[in-house]
Amino acid sequence: MLTPLLFIPALLAAQPEPTTGNGGITLPEGFAAVVVHEGVGPARHITVRENGDIYVALRRAGRDGGIVCLRDTDDDGKADIVERFGEVQGTGIALRDEWLYFGADFKVVRYKLPVDSLVPTGEPELIVDGFVRDGQHAAKPIDFGDDGRLYVNCGAPANTCQEQMRTPGSQGLSPCPILEYAGGIWSYDPDAPNQQHPADGVRFATGLRNCVAMDAHDDSVYIVMHGRDQLDSLFPEFYDSDDNADLPAEEMHKLTLGSDAGWPYTYWDGGRDERMVGPEYGGDGKTASTNENYQDPIQAFPAHWAPNGVMIYEGSQFPERYKGGAFVAFHGSWNRAPQMQAGYNVTFTPFADGEPSGGFEVFADGFAGKEEIRSPREAEHRPMGLATGPDGSLYISDSVEGKIWRVFYVGESE
Repeated sequence: MLTPLLFIPALLAAQPEPTTGNGGITLPEGFAAVVVHEGVGPARHITVRENGDIYVALRRAGRDGGIVCLRDTDDDGKADIVERFGEVQGTGIALRDEWLYFGADFKVVRYKLPVDSLVPTGEPELIVDGFVRDGQHAAKPIDFGDDGRLYVNCGAPANTCQEQMRTPGSQGLSPCPILEYAGGIWSYDPDAPNQQHPADGVRFATGLRNCVAMDAHDDSVYIVMHGRDQLDSLFPEFYDSDDNADLPAEEMHKLTLGSDAGWPYTYWDGGRDERMVGPEYGGDGKTASTNENYQDPIQAFPAHWAPNGVMIYEGSQFPERYKGGAFVAFHGSWNRAPQMQAGYNVTFTPFADGEPSGGFEVFADGFAGKEEIRSPREAEHRPMGLATGPDGSLYISDSVEGKIWRVFYVGESE
């Protein structure tokens, strides 16, 4: 049920005038974009309130805070009020009733958000603590399921589960102890304070290296996982640099309670369309896994594109074919040498009955500012977070400068 809000111009406003050149990105025919803000800082995930207010998590907390609040008061699609608050950086951000939840790197908190206020009031309430304090894959994306539970990604602080981390030839630990507290999705009571991870949570799914891209939807949790790295440098007897550039695929999964995606024991080979045994566990790049406990992805994307946002589109502003489909924001690769880096785009996959009904297509592109990228440092912008606005517009955040786009449908030219 929608919360009644005192400030509602975004609900009543017509579509804004598009920014010239759509703010530097390319879109399919019939779509346009307005730049909501040119740069709030290194943005992570984003959420939009029923009245159009926007909340953006930051990768680095500045002197004024780690969350940015944006409001458009003159209906031109651009934020003219910008406020900041919070003390730490984070990735996850979500709204529920009169609360703003924030997934900081090592804890989840919530702030009271009155109906007539842009900025939360009072001190943060600690909801979940106890996450491993390791900087590697520390991001805590969050979302709320249809069951009312709070879902939290707990990325594995590792590439694979080697005896000696990132050491050539080092074998894998079996069972992998990391999976007891990370490498999966846990759910928590969103209203219970001071819960401890993992004791007070429910492990919803496991075998997931790191799922920055996560969307709880229709009793499932959709994720696109960051695949492993360094196949060629860790096991050069089986893989060369071209193999490493093309392996493994970034896997999209539809998770249900008890799902296991097979990390660290396996990876998905998009070319073979098979789940392969990892080299740390006896694989050689040619041996497929026979473990039936590991589910197949519902879609595979090119290696190392770095999926950092996924969203099942529930709006009605876009044409009907987009309804229920999946948008994915790819942050862009860093380790595809000697090939060019890739990703740096937002894709769309049509769905039917909760599953892909076709291949993915690039929906928004041009974020990097140039066609060939050898290093992510060369990219002008990198897609990060996705959100749907109250009118069905698609919001996209950028992790370099924090540029925010609002994409909407204007109709195809005849």
